[in-house]
Amino acid sequence: MSDGKCTHCGHQGLEPGFLADHQQPGFGVWVEGELQRGIFGGAKLMGRPKWPVEAHRCPQCYHLELFTSREL
Repeated sequence: MSDGKCTHCGHQGLEPGFLADHQQPGFGVWVEGELQRGIFGGAKLMGRPKWPVEAHRCPQCYHLELFTSREL
């Protein structure tokens, strides 16, 4: 995706990266459906489909483009 085009400014060439998340060390995930909170206020994740999130940054305007690729 590093050859992608920024949807904000049109610059060609996005820098790859990821969203760090303390729930899933090393990467963030996209969870299908509306946010449901558990008894302690955290998001309910058990049994819900999840996809890793790739974050690509535009080196010109710093806009982030987020993509998912496959289910975990």
